[in-house]
Amino acid sequence: MSSIYIDPQVYTGRPVSPEGRLEKEMAVYDLLDELQIPYTRVDHGVAMTIEECQGVDQLLGIEICKNLVLCNAQKTKFYLLLMPGDKQFKTKDLSKQIGSSRLSFAPAEYMEKLLNVTPGSATVMALMNDPHNQVQLIIDEDVAAHEEFGCHPCINTSSLRMKTEDMLEKFLPAVHHEAIFVKL
Repeated sequence: MSSIYIDPQVYTGRPVSPEGRLEKEMAVYDLLDELQIPYTRVDHGVAMTIEECQGVDQLLGIEICKNLVLCNAQKTKFYLLLMPGDKQFKTKDLSKQIGSSRLSFAPAEYMEKLLNVTPGSATVMALMNDPHNQVQLIIDEDVAAHEEFGCHPCINTSSLRMKTEDMLEKFLPAVHHEAIFVKL
């Protein structure tokens, strides 16, 4: 079970006050509200791993997926991979499907530069911070198959639940990104 503090209240929509919230987190709520994407939210202590999100998952009634920022060996191509939290990541399985060899985890400075997130806070919502499409979104088909989707709002002290369809059909077009779907 989770060792982080989890506020037991499930909130509908944005925080009442921006006090104590980062600008990039509030920007996520602004965009979701503008796109009329309903969401529920849980606030919690810093969650760096999928294991620490288990209590959050239970409260939201979903499984928050792994969000991995990857790059090629030359650090010229970057990817955001969304996959089920219980699946193991095998580089060769993904590399083969996207035609990019020698994938590795992107260094923290690239996460911050390209997506304005830090390790542990990677999220599909960060694509709103990538106006030049420098990061390719890759989604495991098992994530896309779930009716609801869970992610962080660019900070790992809150988690959101929304319809997967809204993320794919409203959010991604609004931030000018398309997903590549893979089977891992």
